Amino acid sequence: MSDRLANQIAAGEVVQRPASVAKELLENALDAGASSVEVLLKDAGSTLVQVVDDGCGMSPEDAERCFERHATSKVRSVDDLERIRTLGFRGEALASIAAVAQVTLKTKRVEGGEQVEKRPCAIPNGTSVAVRNLFYNVPARRNFLKTPATELKHLTQTVQSLALANPEVAFRLEHDEHEHYDLPAAPDEDWPAATRARILGLFGDEHDDELVGVEDSSSDLTVRGFVGAPSFHRKTRGEQFLFVNGRHVTDRYLSHAVKKAYGELVPDGAFPFFALFLTMDPRRVDVNVHPQKEEVKFDDQSGIYAFLRSAVREALGRVHVSPQLDEEGGDSEGADQDGSSTESAGSSSGRDGASHRSAPTSFQP
Repeated sequence: MSDRLANQIAAGEVVQRPASVAKELLENALDAGASSVEVLLKDAGSTLVQVVDDGCGMSPEDAERCFERHATSKVRSVDDLERIRTLGFRGEALASIAAVAQVTLKTKRVEGGEQVEKRPCAIPNGTSVAVRNLFYNVPARRNFLKTPATELKHLTQTVQSLALANPEVAFRLEHDEHEHYDLPAAPDEDWPAATRARILGLFGDEHDDELVGVEDSSSDLTVRGFVGAPSFHRKTRGEQFLFVNGRHVTDRYLSHAVKKAYGELVPDGAFPFFALFLTMDPRRVDVNVHPQKEEVKFDDQSGIYAFLRSAVREALGRVHVSPQLDEEGGDSEGADQDGSSTESAGSSSGRDGASHRSAPTSFQP
């Protein structure tokens, strides 16, 4: 099998649509310590996906190697993989993208304030990656792209998720020369205020009175963020965001835990808004499950389900809503454990103690 064919096969797992490209490029920008990123799109990403950042840039050696498969500067050993904290680590993204698109990379790096190399360069410090004509050499893949409106929706959700997780970074999104977002960076000293401002910047100031703060912790697990009041719900899961150690993940089982916390406050078929951030020992979660890195496995998924449901339930009980709650037992019945995270490999004894806590079932003004 030729290298070209192998790269195109690998690209089928990593690059499924323009949003996949944007996600990989944005993760690289954030891993590079960017304080500002700009996403430029044309034709819903099929003609152009470009990400410009002001991060640390790349060395000439890394710039040459970055399009080789399994070339990464983020993981050196198996031990590194078990405690991974960067968003990217597989070393496949740029090689896979370059196999199915026309890619231009420009980078400039400053090292210690000293000039390392002198050459003409018309870009500021950082990196610009422009991906043009996605799937130009794989017509069948290009034909399977959805409508421009659908592809743009996926691109927007990708930017939303990474912008939510990084309120200290300025984000700008432009599509066909029309600005969609221009979000200023917020100081990270006041995380709740910064995250709240980022949510309102993305979804509108009209939701200011509909955000409920969530914060809880156990011995080895912490959650913080915001859920929507019962009035802040949608017909799809498009505005539900769950993060694990700063990484956006898709997990219907844990999303069910949030929905269960609302009891009957949210009707069937409706999905409450949430942006929740779980923090735990990286050794408790396996992020190396799928090439797109959005599926993870936990060592005690049942315990995390109970902890998350209890934390949201308590937050709702502290404000003007009072969930009609089921008994503690059996709350996870009906949850989709075959979603993006498979069933727990650990026990549900609730080593974090979450499964033994009950939230207020009434509110006294």
